[in-house]
Amino acid sequence: MTEALLFLHVVGACVLLGTGAGIAFFMVISNRSGDPALIAHTAGIVVLADTLFTATAAVLQPVTGYLLARQIGWPLTEGWILAALGLYVFVGLFWLPVVVIQIRLRRLAAAARDAGAPLPAAYHRLYRIWFACGFPAFAAMLAIVWLMIAKPDL
Repeated sequence: MTEALLFLHVVGACVLLGTGAGIAFFMVISNRSGDPALIAHTAGIVVLADTLFTATAAVLQPVTGYLLARQIGWPLTEGWILAALGLYVFVGLFWLPVVVIQIRLRRLAAAARDAGAPLPAAYHRLYRIWFACGFPAFAAMLAIVWLMIAKPDL
Protein backbone atom coordinates (compact mmCIF):
# COMPACT_ATOMS: atom_id res chain seq x y z
CA MET A 1 0.00 0.00 0.00
CA THR A 2 2.80 2.43 0.87
CA GLU A 3 4.52 1.87 -2.48
CA ALA A 4 1.27 2.50 -4.37
CA LEU A 5 0.64 5.75 -2.47
CA LEU A 6 4.25 6.85 -2.99
CA PHE A 7 3.94 6.06 -6.70
CA LEU A 8 0.72 8.08 -7.03
CA HIS A 9 2.21 10.96 -5.04
CA VAL A 10 5.37 11.09 -7.17
CA VAL A 11 3.36 10.82 -10.40
CA GLY A 12 1.15 13.66 -9.17
CA ALA A 13 4.21 15.82 -8.53
CA CYS A 14 5.51 14.99 -12.02
CA VAL A 15 2.16 15.93 -13.55
CA LEU A 16 2.09 19.25 -11.68
CA LEU A 17 5.65 20.15 -12.66
CA GLY A 18 5.42 18.80 -16.20
CA THR A 19 2.07 20.32 -17.03
CA GLY A 20 3.11 23.63 -15.49
CA ALA A 21 6.34 23.74 -17.47
CA GLY A 22 4.60 22.62 -20.67
CA ILE A 23 1.82 25.14 -20.32
CA ALA A 24 4.31 27.93 -19.70
CA PHE A 25 6.41 26.91 -22.71
CA PHE A 26 3.50 26.72 -25.13
CA MET A 27 1.92 29.98 -23.92
CA VAL A 28 5.23 31.85 -24.15
CA ILE A 29 6.02 30.52 -27.62
CA SER A 30 2.54 31.24 -28.97
CA ASN A 31 2.59 34.72 -27.42
CA ARG A 32 5.89 35.47 -29.13
CA SER A 33 4.20 34.86 -32.50
CA GLY A 34 1.79 37.74 -31.90
CA ASP A 35 -0.76 35.77 -33.95
CA PRO A 36 -4.19 36.00 -32.28
CA ALA A 37 -5.40 32.79 -33.98
CA LEU A 38 -2.42 30.77 -32.77
CA ILE A 39 -2.61 32.28 -29.30
CA ALA A 40 -6.36 31.61 -29.02
CA HIS A 41 -5.87 28.01 -30.10
CA THR A 42 -2.91 27.44 -27.76
CA ALA A 43 -4.65 29.12 -24.83
CA GLY A 44 -7.65 26.86 -25.41
CA ILE A 45 -5.43 23.78 -25.16
CA VAL A 46 -3.70 25.24 -22.11
CA VAL A 47 -7.02 25.79 -20.33
CA LEU A 48 -8.05 22.23 -21.17
CA ALA A 49 -4.74 20.80 -19.93
CA ASP A 50 -4.99 22.81 -16.71
CA THR A 51 -8.52 21.51 -16.18
CA LEU A 52 -7.80 17.87 -16.95
CA PHE A 53 -4.30 17.40 -15.59
CA THR A 54 -3.25 20.19 -13.27
CA ALA A 55 -6.55 20.47 -11.40
CA THR A 56 -6.85 16.70 -10.99
CA ALA A 57 -3.28 16.38 -9.72
CA ALA A 58 -3.68 19.44 -7.49
CA VAL A 59 -6.66 17.82 -5.76
CA LEU A 60 -5.14 14.34 -5.50
CA GLN A 61 -1.68 15.48 -4.37
CA PRO A 62 -2.64 16.48 -0.81
CA VAL A 63 -4.87 13.41 -0.53
CA THR A 64 -2.07 11.02 -1.46
CA GLY A 65 0.35 13.00 0.71
CA TYR A 66 -1.93 12.74 3.72
CA LEU A 67 -2.53 9.03 3.23
CA LEU A 68 1.18 8.43 2.68
CA ALA A 69 2.15 10.35 5.82
CA ARG A 70 -0.44 8.44 7.82
CA GLN A 71 0.69 5.10 6.42
CA ILE A 72 4.35 5.79 7.20
CA GLY A 73 3.61 7.40 10.55
CA TRP A 74 4.86 10.91 9.85
CA PRO A 75 2.99 13.49 11.91
CA LEU A 76 1.59 16.30 9.81
CA THR A 77 3.28 18.69 12.22
CA GLU A 78 6.75 17.68 10.92
CA GLY A 79 8.52 20.89 9.92
CA TRP A 80 9.19 19.82 6.34
CA ILE A 81 5.58 18.73 5.89
CA LEU A 82 4.26 22.02 7.25
CA ALA A 83 6.67 23.93 4.99
CA ALA A 84 5.56 21.88 1.97
CA LEU A 85 1.90 22.47 2.80
CA GLY A 86 2.51 26.20 3.21
CA LEU A 87 4.27 26.33 -0.14
CA TYR A 88 1.43 24.32 -1.68
CA VAL A 89 -1.06 26.96 -0.55
CA PHE A 90 1.31 29.64 -1.86
CA VAL A 91 1.36 27.91 -5.28
CA GLY A 92 -2.44 27.71 -5.24
CA LEU A 93 -2.68 31.44 -4.59
CA PHE A 94 -0.81 32.00 -7.85
CA TRP A 95 -2.35 29.14 -9.84
CA LEU A 96 -6.02 30.00 -9.32
CA PRO A 97 -5.72 33.55 -10.71
CA VAL A 98 -3.52 32.23 -13.53
CA VAL A 99 -6.29 29.88 -14.66
CA VAL A 100 -8.72 32.80 -14.79
CA ILE A 101 -6.13 34.87 -16.66
CA GLN A 102 -5.59 32.06 -19.19
CA ILE A 103 -9.31 31.97 -19.90
CA ARG A 104 -9.35 35.74 -20.37
CA LEU A 105 -6.26 35.60 -22.62
CA ARG A 106 -8.00 32.96 -24.74
CA ARG A 107 -11.12 35.14 -25.05
CA LEU A 108 -9.16 38.30 -25.89
CA ALA A 109 -7.06 36.48 -28.51
CA ALA A 110 -10.16 34.86 -30.03
CA ALA A 111 -11.93 38.22 -30.20
CA ALA A 112 -8.90 39.77 -31.92
CA ARG A 113 -8.74 36.81 -34.32
CA ASP A 114 -12.46 37.08 -35.15
CA ALA A 115 -12.21 40.83 -35.68
CA GLY A 116 -9.02 40.57 -37.73
CA ALA A 117 -7.45 42.97 -35.24
CA PRO A 118 -4.21 42.95 -33.30
CA LEU A 119 -4.14 41.83 -29.71
CA PRO A 120 -5.52 44.57 -27.44
CA ALA A 121 -3.57 46.28 -24.67
CA ALA A 122 -5.62 44.36 -22.08
CA TYR A 123 -4.22 41.11 -23.50
CA HIS A 124 -0.63 42.29 -23.11
CA ARG A 125 -1.25 43.54 -19.58
CA LEU A 126 -2.82 40.22 -18.52
CA TYR A 127 -0.05 38.25 -20.22
CA ARG A 128 2.60 40.12 -18.22
CA ILE A 129 0.74 39.28 -15.00
CA TRP A 130 0.40 35.64 -16.10
CA PHE A 131 4.11 35.48 -16.93
CA ALA A 132 5.17 37.06 -13.62
CA CYS A 133 3.00 34.66 -11.59
CA GLY A 134 4.80 31.67 -13.05
CA PHE A 135 8.17 32.32 -11.45
CA PRO A 136 7.26 32.23 -7.75
CA ALA A 137 4.79 29.38 -8.27
CA PHE A 138 7.27 27.21 -10.17
CA ALA A 139 10.06 27.98 -7.69
CA ALA A 140 7.75 26.99 -4.84
CA MET A 141 6.89 23.71 -6.60
CA LEU A 142 10.59 22.92 -6.93
CA ALA A 143 11.05 23.71 -3.24
CA ILE A 144 8.20 21.34 -2.36
CA VAL A 145 9.83 18.53 -4.33
CA TRP A 146 13.12 19.21 -2.56
CA LEU A 147 11.39 19.13 0.83
CA MET A 148 9.79 15.79 0.02
CA ILE A 149 13.11 14.30 -1.05
CA ALA A 150 15.37 15.80 1.63
CA LYS A 151 12.89 15.84 4.54
CA PRO A 152 15.07 18.32 6.43
CA ASP A 153 14.68 18.92 10.15
CA LEU A 154 12.91 22.27 10.33
